[in-house]
Amino acid sequence: MTAPPSSSRPLRNLRPGLGFTLIEMAVVLVVVALVLGSLLVPLASQVEQRRIDATTQTLEQARDAVLAFATARGRLPCPAGTVNGQEVLTTNAATGDCATFWGLLPAATLGISPLDAEGFVRDGWGLDQNRIRYAVRNATVGGQNYVFTKTGGIKAAGMPAFNGSQFLYVCNSGTGVNSNTDCGSAFSLTTEAVVVIWSVGPNAVTGSASADEAENPNPNGGSADRIFVSRPRGTGTGAEYDDQMVWITPPILFQRMIAAGQLP
Repeated sequence: MTAPPSSSRPLRNLRPGLGFTLIEMAVVLVVVALVLGSLLVPLASQVEQRRIDATTQTLEQARDAVLAFATARGRLPCPAGTVNGQEVLTTNAATGDCATFWGLLPAATLGISPLDAEGFVRDGWGLDQNRIRYAVRNATVGGQNYVFTKTGGIKAAGMPAFNGSQFLYVCNSGTGVNSNTDCGSAFSLTTEAVVVIWSVGPNAVTGSASADEAENPNPNGGSADRIFVSRPRGTGTGAEYDDQMVWITPPILFQRMIAAGQLP
């Protein structure tokens, strides 16, 4: 008679079928981590790019709204105060004296939407510190004080009076600029911006130590003068730059105002 199969086969022969060893488990975890990491990095980049694109659209919307305001009112709006998103004048539009010429975009005055609870518009990062900022040039041209923010000021000065005038400077670097004067050794992207609108980007809360961002007023300081900096994004230590910026020059402003009948 043939003996039945033995049930006492050595356990070592069954070991390969019992499961993964610790080494095998470690290899699997490493592979999973690598796969997840390869997925998460592009996802983070996509989210960042969506915020950049949304901010670009918001800045373009703001620039169009400022130009529309000028075609309807015959002047540029003043910056907003710290509440309600409305422009703030020291007296009234007949004099054009703004309470400040560097501040927040008067989004409520301009009719931009959507607004936050206090009447401001924010960039793609969406924090309180990420409210869109706005500067308008305080200048006397053709004998007209506050010529850009005074009702009828541009028309009274006459377009020829603006030829050769220099207003707000946008430079490609903060290094080498002459404070409140000109771009100095830095390249001038424009010397005649009458309006600058900008986002302070993802580092709005912490700020940046770079000389470039320090030229643009932000929640942590920055210089409020005639000099602004616009350049490609960068993350190098001491050379950080994540601001986004648009501006308006007299030719663009005058073209819109002529089409609307605000200028002859």
